[in-house]
This record gives sequence, C-alpha cells and structure tokens, in this order.
Amino acid sequence: MDMHTPPYTQTRSFMTIALIELWERFGYYGMQAIIIYFMVQRLGFEDSRANLVWSACAALIYVSPAIGGWIGDKVLGTKRCMIIGAMILTVGYALMAVPTENTWFIFSALGVVVVGNGLFKPNTANLVRKIYEGDDSKIDSAFTMYYMAVNVGSTVSMLATPWIKDYVNEHYGNGLGWHAAFAVCSIGLVLGLFNVMFMRHTLSHIGSQPDEQPLQVDKLMMVLGGGLVAIGASAVILQYQSVARAFVYLAGFVVLGIFVHLIRKSEVSERAGLIAALVLTLQTVFFFIFYQQMSTSLSLFALRNVDWDFTVFGAHLWTWSPGQFQALNPIWIMLLSPVLAWTYARAGRSGRDLSIAAKFALGFALVAAGFFVYGIAGQFAVNGKTSSWVMIIGYGCYSLGELLVSGLGLAMIARYVPARMGGFMMGAYFVAVGISQYLGGVVANFASVPKDIVDPLLTLPIYTSLFNKLGIGAILCTLIALAALPLMRRLTATHHSHS
Repeated sequence: MDMHTPPYTQTRSFMTIALIELWERFGYYGMQAIIIYFMVQRLGFEDSRANLVWSACAALIYVSPAIGGWIGDKVLGTKRCMIIGAMILTVGYALMAVPTENTWFIFSALGVVVVGNGLFKPNTANLVRKIYEGDDSKIDSAFTMYYMAVNVGSTVSMLATPWIKDYVNEHYGNGLGWHAAFAVCSIGLVLGLFNVMFMRHTLSHIGSQPDEQPLQVDKLMMVLGGGLVAIGASAVILQYQSVARAFVYLAGFVVLGIFVHLIRKSEVSERAGLIAALVLTLQTVFFFIFYQQMSTSLSLFALRNVDWDFTVFGAHLWTWSPGQFQALNPIWIMLLSPVLAWTYARAGRSGRDLSIAAKFALGFALVAAGFFVYGIAGQFAVNGKTSSWVMIIGYGCYSLGELLVSGLGLAMIARYVPARMGGFMMGAYFVAVGISQYLGGVVANFASVPKDIVDPLLTLPIYTSLFNKLGIGAILCTLIALAALPLMRRLTATHHSHS
C-alpha cells in the first residue's frame, strides 16, 4: 500500500457514522414504540399523565442537542461527544430495563437518555457534514442515505420491541417483557459502539478543534457533572407537570426573544431571510404538534380501537401488536422518499419546482387528509374496532406530509439564515420543535380516556372527535401557509437580491 494513501475513504467514514446512527435510532424508536403503553398498562398512569410525561421527555430530547452541539464544537470535540453520548444512551436504556415501578428511578433513566441524546445527536450529524466538507453534490445524497439509516433502525425496532415485550410477558410473566424490550434498545447501542471501535481509523481525520488535542480530564468532569445536574432536572420536570409547563413556556419566550433580537440586530440585507425563517419555524411548530400524536393519541387509539388483524377478503394475513403500528411511519418514508426525490429533480429540471413555503402548505393538506382518514374510521368500525388498513392509509398521507415539511426544516435554516448565525439558529429551531412536542401531548389529552371506560364503543368517539378536530386544524394551517405565500415570495426575492 502506498504510504500516502489514507486508510479510509469518504464512503467508509460515512458508513461508520451511519451504522452507529442506525443503532441509536433503533434504541430510541424501540423505546418510543412501547413507552406510552408501559406508563398506562404497567405503571397505571392516567392517559393524561402518560401523554404529558412522554411529550415532556420528547421535548427535552429535542432541546438537549442545542447544548450538546456547542460542547462538541468548543469543549470536548465532535467525535468524542458522539462516542460519550452513545455510552450514556447505553446506560439510559439499560436503566429502563431494571424491573422497577418507582417513577423517580424511571424518570431519572429517561433523564440519562435525554443527556446522552443531547451529546450524540448534533455531533453525529456534524461529523457527516465534515466528511463531505466542500463537496456539495455528495452532501445531499449522504444526508439522504443518513435519513435512510435512521428509518431502517426505527422500522426494525418498532416492529421488534412490541413483539419482544408480548413474547416475554406471555412466556415468563411478571411484566418482565417491558424490561426485556428496553434491554434490547441498550444492546443495539453496544453493537454500534463496537462497530465504531473496530472502524475508528476511518474517523481519524475528522472532528472539531478539541478532537485534535489530548482529552482534558477537567473539562470531561465538568461536562459529566453538568450531565448529572441535567438528569436530576429532567426527572423533576417529568415528575411535576407544573414544572414541565413552566419550562416549556420559558423556552418558547427564549426562542421568540432570540428571533426578535437577531432580526433587530441584523443587517438590513439579512432581515428578510430571518423573517422568512421565523414564519417557517412557526409553521414547523404546528406540524410537530400533529407529529406527536403518533406516539400519544394514535398509539392509544391503536391499543383500544383498532382490529390488529390484517385481512384481505376474509383471508387472515398477519396480526400486529398495537405498538407495531408506529413502524408504518418509517416504512412509508422509505417507500416515498425516492419517489419524492425523483419528483423534485424532475420539477427542478423543467423549472416547475415548488417553493419551500408551497411544500409546507401541501404538507399540511396531506396531514389533514391523514387525520380525516382516522376520523372517518369510526363509520366503518365493527364493535368499536376499526380496520388496521385505516392505519396504513392514514400513516401514508401523514408520512408524505412529514417528508414535505420536516425534511425541509433544516434546509430552510441553511437557506435563509446568515452563516454566522447558523449554529445558533439550528439550536433555536430544535428548541422550537421541542416545545411543539410538549404541546402535542397537551392536544392528545383532549382524547384522554378515563380509567373506568374500557368499552371500545365508548372510547371510539373520544378519539375520532379529536382526529376530526386535528384534521380541521391542519386545514387551517394549510390556509395560513397559502395566505403567507405572497409574503414568503417577497421575502425570498429580497433575500436573494441581497445575498
């Protein structure tokens, strides 16, 4: 081998990171598939408490990367943070596997997951960007492949963890299945870490400034100490709903304040782009309120009012556990992504590409269609149970809407925000998404079913009423997005003329 040939290629470096990302998403979505059921069925929480606890946790998981990205860039190093984050996540899921019903213990374990995610998530994406630095043509396709790794990991785990939970509970009793399923989430990350260890030479050349210096133990101790404080704070936020509410409102004011401050302090030439980013960020917040229904109200709907058998003309094909229906989202995304990418490329070539704002409007219209599918489901229910095919159609509309809105959120920040504010704004964007995860739980509580109501005929109208209202809400968002189109066109034109 030639002495000057590096021991890696861009593709091999990328594969190392994509594989640990796949295993990390395997762990996260495996937990998400069963967490609401765990709280309602095992811990005996009311629907309303389970919805808000999980939504507050999802909010913290989205907010934490805003700090973790900074630690990676300036304090410990991007590469180190990815590995430390993965190790902390392994511990978090392992703690969820401890057979206990003590809420402080469980909420602290979720706090460990929040801290691990904060260090892992932003730094992994940053490493992908660094591998392809200066090669724009490859970076788009790399992120598409990266998104694919995310969806492969989540599909497999969302199908696996509910099945493992049911199998172990059935054969070994004692509710051990829940903890066995959480343990599998932890094992996935152990595999991912082993892979990084074996392939570490492929990452030797990338990282941020601190990665190139020897590890400073005092800085590591400070970050781990801060992590312990964050775990304690997360447990308190999850235990006390009033604290969670105050935290979310405060975060909302902070994000709005950041936007207002940046717009006021920016150059005149930058203002139009920042206002455009603010309008689209607000629309994204509304989108994620709908998105959060998948792991809250829709999950409980699948538990109580969906026939889990898939049949065609009376012939039984297969039966799913209610948690497995969430896997429909990544399955649809994998099927629809290539079609959408091809459509975008074709529209671009013929000069008929839709603007980001128009894609947002179309995305909301599809989300509305998805919720109306669930809402109408009540008309075709037998004994309060609707067909499992309804879930497939609803998730299909929904996932296409997600591809149009969510996939564009980060592209929008890159396009409209000046480079010097990019990292800051990315953080603000994630905090905004975190806020909407919590608000999604608040909305899901309009369909929280009291414990004494177990008859599917009585629970069905509670859910369909919420889904129809969400459909109407999504139509309103579509109309607002359409009404904002002329403003967005003006802002974009001004932004382009100055840039």
